[in-house]
Amino acid sequence: MKLERVELLHVTLPLVTPFRTSFGTVTSKDTFLLHVVTDGGEGWAECAADPAPLYCSEFVAGAEMVIRDFLLPRVLALPELTAAALAPAMAPVKGHELAKATLETALLDAELRAYGMPLATFLGSVHDRVPAGVSVGIKDSIPELVDDVERYLAEGYVRIKLKIEPGWDLEPLRVVRERFGDELPLQVDANTAYTLADVGHLRRLDEFGLLLIEEPLEENNLYAHAQLQKHITTPVCLDESIHNAKDAASAIAMDAARVINIKPARVGGYPEARRIHDVAVAHGVPVWCGGMLETGIGRAPNLALAALPGFTLPGDTSASSRYFAEDITEPFVLDDGHLRVPTAPGIGIDPIPEALARFTTATWTLHTAGG
Repeated sequence: MKLERVELLHVTLPLVTPFRTSFGTVTSKDTFLLHVVTDGGEGWAECAADPAPLYCSEFVAGAEMVIRDFLLPRVLALPELTAAALAPAMAPVKGHELAKATLETALLDAELRAYGMPLATFLGSVHDRVPAGVSVGIKDSIPELVDDVERYLAEGYVRIKLKIEPGWDLEPLRVVRERFGDELPLQVDANTAYTLADVGHLRRLDEFGLLLIEEPLEENNLYAHAQLQKHITTPVCLDESIHNAKDAASAIAMDAARVINIKPARVGGYPEARRIHDVAVAHGVPVWCGGMLETGIGRAPNLALAALPGFTLPGDTSASSRYFAEDITEPFVLDDGHLRVPTAPGIGIDPIPEALARFTTATWTLHTAGG
């Protein structure tokens, strides 16, 4: 495979409603797409980074620079460009998993399209559709929260995740449980908002019969999460703390993660996400696929991953309408609480040219053959 052209397209899509977590409020999806053209076809990928380094240390402008100045030159120097060769070529660059995932996914998409192979087939997925959960941000009032949960359940979502933080946890959960019953699959996500000093408070979450509590303490502190798990019955799920399969193995061995949220972008791409899945399955640990407010370009490959056999919990692969009034691809639509896994080659979806033009704010050419 020969790389003929690489383009970076900045896009900004307004969200249908602001999305608030413990680390901030998002009103638009502001990131970039990577478009590669090879001698066998073209590929697309979406960078999962945010404009500011609040969720993690990476951010949009930094990811762009890392791809342009450090990752792409290493990939172009490969004697033979294949998806399998990408991770070793990029490994000398420390960290920057979101940037690596963007470049790897775009080139993997192009290679799979050349072979006529869907990403789901490449990964070994076993389902043609996956159950869809929805993430509900922190609200200004409990009645507003109840209205949102009621609406999402009416739309068909099979699991509800509530964002929590100190001061917005026990009472919202109590009201949601009383209003919608114990049968509702319910989980919470703290986005690292608590400390071990809050153990007594977090223990009170056990009464709500939650599927899990996601990343309650500071990220990368496996010891603290293992200590917390000793004092609560609600399963601890790790997200931001899992960067690769080695982290997953360590967390499982320490009993710091009884569930793992796999975000492909956060772990450097889909092949590494598959390895984390395999580690978890080998130890009987359930996994699910998290979301990063993706457009259709990022949502499509996440659905392929979520169709692997170890993904036994509904993920955050929500319908396009959960976040956008208009997407840059054909929208993903909820069908009986599920989303279809794309079956076309590669990631299985392309941008709609007119929509892409409307939401693109700038375009940069990073490479042209012979240029």
